[in-house]
Amino acid sequence: MTTDHEILLNALLSQLNSNQASVRKKTVSCIASLSSSLSDDLLAKTTSEVVKNIGSKGTKSELIRTNIQMIGALSRAVGYRFGPHLGDTVPVLIKYCTTASENDEELREYSLQALESFLLRCPRDISSYCDQILILALEYLSYDPNFTDNMEEDTDDENHEEEEDESANEYTDDEDVSWKVRRASAKCLAALIVSRPEMLCKLYEEACPRLIDRFKEREENVKMDVFNTFIELLRQTGNVTKGQTDLDELSPRWLLKQEVPKIVKSINRQLREKSIKTKVGAFSVLKELVVVLPDCLADHIGTFIPGIEKALNDKSSTSNLKIEALIFTRLVLASHSPSVFHPYAKDLSTPVLSAVGERYYKVTAEALRVCGELVHIVRPNLEGFGFDFKPFVHPIYNAIMSRLTNQDQDQEVKECAITCMGLVISTFGDNLGSELHACLPVLVDRMGNEITRLTTVKAFAVIAASPLRIDLSCVLEHVIAELTGFLRKANRALRQASLGTLNSLIVAYGDKIGPSAYEVIIVELSALISDSDLHMTALALELCCTLMAGKRSSQNVGSAVRNRVLPQALTLIKSSLLQGQALLALQNFFAGLVYSENTSFDALLESLLSSAKPSPQSGGVAKQALYSIAQCVAVLCLAAGDHKCSSTVKMLTEILKDDGTTNSHLALLCLGEMGRRKDLSSHAHIESRIIESFQSPFEEIKSAASYALGNIAVGNLSKYLPFILDQIDNQQKKQYLLLHSLKEVIVRQSVDKAEFQDSSVEKILKLLFNHCESEEEGVRNVVAECLGKIALIEPAKLIPALKLRTTSPAAFTRATVVIAVKYSIVERPEKIDEIIYPEIASFLMLIKDQDRHVRRAAVLALSTFAHNKPNLIKGLLPELLPLLYDQTIVKKELIRTVDLGPFKHIVDDGLELRKAAFECVDTLLDSCLDQVNPSSFIVPFLKSGLDDHYDVKMPCHLILSKLADKCPSAILPVLDSLVDPLQKTINFKPKQDAVKQEVDRNEDMIRSALRAIASLNRISGGDSNTKLKNLMSEISKSPALWDKYYSIRNE
Repeated sequence: MTTDHEILLNALLSQLNSNQASVRKKTVSCIASLSSSLSDDLLAKTTSEVVKNIGSKGTKSELIRTNIQMIGALSRAVGYRFGPHLGDTVPVLIKYCTTASENDEELREYSLQALESFLLRCPRDISSYCDQILILALEYLSYDPNFTDNMEEDTDDENHEEEEDESANEYTDDEDVSWKVRRASAKCLAALIVSRPEMLCKLYEEACPRLIDRFKEREENVKMDVFNTFIELLRQTGNVTKGQTDLDELSPRWLLKQEVPKIVKSINRQLREKSIKTKVGAFSVLKELVVVLPDCLADHIGTFIPGIEKALNDKSSTSNLKIEALIFTRLVLASHSPSVFHPYAKDLSTPVLSAVGERYYKVTAEALRVCGELVHIVRPNLEGFGFDFKPFVHPIYNAIMSRLTNQDQDQEVKECAITCMGLVISTFGDNLGSELHACLPVLVDRMGNEITRLTTVKAFAVIAASPLRIDLSCVLEHVIAELTGFLRKANRALRQASLGTLNSLIVAYGDKIGPSAYEVIIVELSALISDSDLHMTALALELCCTLMAGKRSSQNVGSAVRNRVLPQALTLIKSSLLQGQALLALQNFFAGLVYSENTSFDALLESLLSSAKPSPQSGGVAKQALYSIAQCVAVLCLAAGDHKCSSTVKMLTEILKDDGTTNSHLALLCLGEMGRRKDLSSHAHIESRIIESFQSPFEEIKSAASYALGNIAVGNLSKYLPFILDQIDNQQKKQYLLLHSLKEVIVRQSVDKAEFQDSSVEKILKLLFNHCESEEEGVRNVVAECLGKIALIEPAKLIPALKLRTTSPAAFTRATVVIAVKYSIVERPEKIDEIIYPEIASFLMLIKDQDRHVRRAAVLALSTFAHNKPNLIKGLLPELLPLLYDQTIVKKELIRTVDLGPFKHIVDDGLELRKAAFECVDTLLDSCLDQVNPSSFIVPFLKSGLDDHYDVKMPCHLILSKLADKCPSAILPVLDSLVDPLQKTINFKPKQDAVKQEVDRNEDMIRSALRAIASLNRISGGDSNTKLKNLMSEISKSPALWDKYYSIRNE
């Protein structure tokens, strides 16, 4: 068939100049369909022929229009392949757009449509024309030669009547098609916004005011496109500034905030229009505005009340308009200070409460959600703001109660009514007398219904947490029994919610609950303690601690805990998975056992220490388990008091004399955990005992001793820190271990924001800088972490010292100081931020250093800045990004062959650098999307990475998935070139003699590639790509691949 392409093409091209419009239209469609299969040469020939047709003198205007349509259709069909021809076509289109006669609106429309296609399909090659296209699109956004707008922009907003009648007096002319030009212009502008996140600031300065001005567009369909274009601008702002709360001057968010008064004024005009469609569009704009810029409408709330009232009360309003108005109301209530709404609370609550009675369930459900926000608004806390909330209590209660008691309604409405009633009771309970006895039994009844029980459990959690201490005596016993029963249910979310609600109820009403109920709860929660669900375990242990606390704990409760929960806890502590909140809850559990005096301290200590003994069935105990046991031992001892602490330290010190590896290992960890929490200097020579363990032949003992020494120093810096520093100076063979001890001290001090004595800092810095050039990577990493954490404590002293060493002739020193900066950048605001800001370039520009270790260090530091403090580096990114992209390329000079005798082994020294560079790009896409130009990165850099080593492919798959979601317009034009490496990856088969690890890695890589393919399939228009369709067909024919893909797609 490919041999016939030229014959077919020639036949079709001749028909583009046909006198029959229907023939020309079908020809455009045929050539576009054929073009995706044409070779590059034939595509070039087609484009050349079409451009020649357009440029020929004497060509009829209808033929010019057809050929311009042809250009747009070609670019839509072939995507990025049309990029090389933009130089021939874009100037022609811009010329015709600006020089066409006043009556030739279609020519302008088709030209703008073609430019829109270029922006979406060829984002990389169109870059140099974007400014021209922006000027053109803005010019024709208001193109309306047959109508002069005499409306005074600054007229008083009070002229409601006049503006309502405006739409009735609009100019109309059936022959006027200039609206098509304005619509094409709006869509072209939307394509520019979606495809060029790096132009966002320019778009705010030049396009945003023009778009706001065009909200007054007289043609409704065009007005909807203007609204949609503005919404795209807001969404793009949300995408590129996600996670940023500050408003840097001239940033997109700051520029948007400057336009808010104009947006409000213009949108309020639209809310007074008669058109339902217009009002829905206006509320859509407001919704997106509040999402992107919370709290931006604080000064304008009063102006929206009439629009909201009219949308909810007007008989002509549709359900869609009511839902949009209610969603906006909910968002604005949730994102602003309650006091802002107090002057308008009555005007706002009346239509909302009326909407609760609507027949359409979606309107009712949304109105109930707004009621929940209203509850927070009228009484944000018990102290109040001098605002009288009482007039609102019974109207809100009655509206919700009418829905709560109605059985015949949609599940969504039932759940919203339950949630809202929980808020009403917890907030207004002291003003609800007999009403409480009416509604609480209804909630208990809903708890018995399988469909509504989870929502009701959460509602009771809200009620129990209320500072009003609501009287639940009429239902408390029943609720406790129901919740206890739910702990046996298969529904995980229900079990979790029940544990949390029981905890809240026992904290608030424990003195009203009998011991027998406690015992039943303990029996049920004990079955939930397991390392298979650590979140559930943490909740169960927290509930157990609450049950044991104070006078509520009886002898029977203590016995139940010992018999049921303690064995589960001692099993859990051996798990290598135990961490985080579950580990903290377990520590509190052991402390609670001591405080409750129901269990012997000595017995508990013996049980914990015995947990570290390997059993014949399971073998040795995991390293992580020893750390968990040590932390629990330390907490247990502190809870038992000074005497027990002292005797335990003596016992552990004696164990160090033992030759048993596990015993000594655990004893050292226990001493470290106790020393971190309590000064152990009363135990003479404990530091010498610990340091003797540095001589052990076992690595884990030496590591534990290092950890212990550092942690006991935290408990008494003045005594033990000088000892560690002296040892580092005098014990050359033990330096690595001693540096780890020093690291424990410094890291803990930086977390606690404690300061060292000046003399200590000077000595520590001298010691650390002396080890920057160490040949051992482990030593350099420890030194870098220490320097970074000291920089958090003493930034004014450290940053200049680190900067000085960026020009060191020793590459290892340069790498170490850059990694030190990486460790100093944490998520929370610190005093180091303003000190390091002017010096960041000195460190990050080492990304172009000659040494690969230094370049990798700079990449890692850049990644940390991008994740934790993106605002500090945004100004440097235009210079840094090309250098970063360069690190993703395979460099032949970093590949060497090692001769191993029987065979040769290829070593790629640049692999770790490339992996780090791609991971850095992945982070930048989250925090600095407006600075990254995806189109210039995807080809060739991402494309190359998708065909690289396993360690590089994995982050590349993540990047591709992220770009498919955030910047689909950048992916779509180059989709063909990305499918090939993905196809190669999913079809790769390991060698027959491959070990299990290699097989598992390949499976992980296939799943990673399939996840990226699933993201590509979610792109609008991606399903029309021939290569992607063929790949999906191949996947569907392979049962193994399809099963994996199906499970990934449904994750």
